[in-house]
Amino acid sequence: MFVSVKNHEHGTDPKPKFTEKYFPQILDHFNYNSMGNGTFDQRYLITDEYWKRGYGPIFFYTGNEGDIWEFALNSGFITELAAQQRALVIFAEHRYYGKSLPFGEDSFNIPEVGLLTVEQALADYAIMITELKGQLGASACPVIVFGGSYGGMLSVYMRLRYPNIVAGALAASAPILSTAGMGEPKQFFQDVTSDFENYAPECGDAVRGAFQRLQDLARVEAFSLCQTPSSDKDTRQLNGFLRNAFTLMAMLDYPYSTHFMGNMPANPVKVPLSGRLLALRDTAGIVYNSTGDLTCFDLYTLYVECADPTGCGLGFNSLAWDYQACTEIEMCFESNNVTDMFPVMPFTVKSREQYCSKRWGVIPRLGWLKTQFWGDALSTASNIIFSNGDLDPWANGGVRKSLSSSLIAINISEGAHHLDLRGANDADPASVIKARKMESDTIAQWVKMERYG
Repeated sequence: MFVSVKNHEHGTDPKPKFTEKYFPQILDHFNYNSMGNGTFDQRYLITDEYWKRGYGPIFFYTGNEGDIWEFALNSGFITELAAQQRALVIFAEHRYYGKSLPFGEDSFNIPEVGLLTVEQALADYAIMITELKGQLGASACPVIVFGGSYGGMLSVYMRLRYPNIVAGALAASAPILSTAGMGEPKQFFQDVTSDFENYAPECGDAVRGAFQRLQDLARVEAFSLCQTPSSDKDTRQLNGFLRNAFTLMAMLDYPYSTHFMGNMPANPVKVPLSGRLLALRDTAGIVYNSTGDLTCFDLYTLYVECADPTGCGLGFNSLAWDYQACTEIEMCFESNNVTDMFPVMPFTVKSREQYCSKRWGVIPRLGWLKTQFWGDALSTASNIIFSNGDLDPWANGGVRKSLSSSLIAINISEGAHHLDLRGANDADPASVIKARKMESDTIAQWVKMERYG
């Protein structure tokens, strides 16, 4: 689940003066006869508030699976860095997300959805960068791409695929290995469990016990569900709904409160847990009902099972991510109740194939991302920072060790999901302050090298 966090009241990233614009983007970059050579309106946000016009670098955020405003309002480090380095800042929205729907409400019909690929998205960004540089008199301005999570993967891929356009990439919390089918299926939920056990070693067994007691339907009635589970499908849905809540808390374990589907408290993983059923209900409430407005949990409305076992979110964005998880993005992660604290929920290559064939009429191509974007054979690449936080369950799916002097891994000991992209905050741990300084210095060096050779 590659989520962004909505703007939060405490530790709010300063709101930059972005202007919202639309770029006439090519529908299909790779087939001249496709879709009548049509275009669609791709949204982007831009601010030249800090830019030394025609000279300062361009900081370009490779938008990921959601509304681009969410990423812009929660990536304050980029605008803070722009103020230091006098950069133009652009946040580009990914095709098929937010308001960048190539076919409007028909975008998720078959075959229209087929133009939702990583390759098309990268080509969008390459075309947008090139044309905007020309329009803005910025042809000599070096471009650095930034992204968090899936957006971080795209930043890596931009540097690999378009080094003629992009001088360097900061890829925060980018699981480029695990999503290319190169990880252990049990790793992700094992790491979610570790987050909780590192704070309270007894937590894993307590949660296992609570899930076990949840199998008693009489106890389910005390759980505030709108409808009592009456089938194996309902029970699986309840288990997925709860596992998703723990996953979100682990990912968003920031040192200050945030907003995502309601209020997330500071350090949510440290919210005390016991083995009682009530504790599971309260954990779900933190994620799904922080306002207290819901009188009961509607499992099928609040959580949608999909081809990403860590969750796809809701609405149109969830359809887009489900399709991507059925095609190029491989996430056969499963919980087993032995190496993790969650119920046994297998998600195999076979079950993914069956689901995707039925839902989207596609057969996933195993190993395609590894073939297209190098997998772990990155040694000949250059100018990429891979940052990961030790508190982030996605971290071990990414690059944790530097591969060369210009392929730099930065590990943030007290960092959750792309914490380093967020704006500076009084509650920031020293580890993220140090990481941002290293990122800032490295990016300044890349810009200098690109400018002067």
